[in-house]
Amino acid sequence: MIVRMTERSANVRELLLPKEHGSWSLAFEPVALGLLVAPSVAGGALALAAAAGFFLRRPLKLATTTPPDDPRRRPARHWAAVLLSGAGLALAGAAVLGSARALWPLALAAPCGLLFLWFDLRQAMREAEAELAGSMAFALLPAAFATLAGWPGPAALALAVIMLARSVPTVLTVRTFLRLGKGRDADPLPTLTVSGLGFILVALVTWRQLAPTAALLVNGLLCLRTLWLVSTLRPHWPARHVGILEAVLGVIHLGVLTAAYHFG
Repeated sequence: MIVRMTERSANVRELLLPKEHGSWSLAFEPVALGLLVAPSVAGGALALAAAAGFFLRRPLKLATTTPPDDPRRRPARHWAAVLLSGAGLALAGAAVLGSARALWPLALAAPCGLLFLWFDLRQAMREAEAELAGSMAFALLPAAFATLAGWPGPAALALAVIMLARSVPTVLTVRTFLRLGKGRDADPLPTLTVSGLGFILVALVTWRQLAPTAALLVNGLLCLRTLWLVSTLRPHWPARHVGILEAVLGVIHLGVLTAAYHFG
């Protein structure tokens, strides 16, 4: 009995859980930000839809790209159907509990999500373009959480800008750091440029009083992290240590922004 349960759990993990550990943070940190900064019942339904979409990716890929005789293909189709239905129902629930019109930020996230799916189904998941598209799709979600909570459009978009300035430079920073650590060619300039652009955009929304000043301070910390990890002073860390650093920075990012929006 125990052996069968263990095998079943292993099968579920194989069918549902993504292999890329960094994808968890890039997907759920924006969801957590939306729930913490702009909580609402409709936002809870949107969070369920986002989670279903996140777990849908692997079974959908297995269901559409594996050979017909692959034993994973049939259960993958089952899970894909269940998760797709769950995402649709949760999204409909968000529209009913909040407002369908309040979901307009999803029109910005959808093209990025579709582009990520296009890359993923063509086995190009680890390409920079795929990772950027996926991170951008989730980073835009906080705007939808905000509009569901009744925020005006400019403030909601400012929240998405803050999350984009966290997610996109993170992808480039980690990729550049790992390539440099392996002795491969990696130009730090694009990473530094995107990080600097993110800082400028966050400075703009704080200057227009669409976001708290603390957002700029915490983004400045992220910029310093980028500068450190892609410079000649970077540490000789394995990927796991970088992941731990990003997890800590993610907690700081969420904590500072939540406190600033609620008590600042």
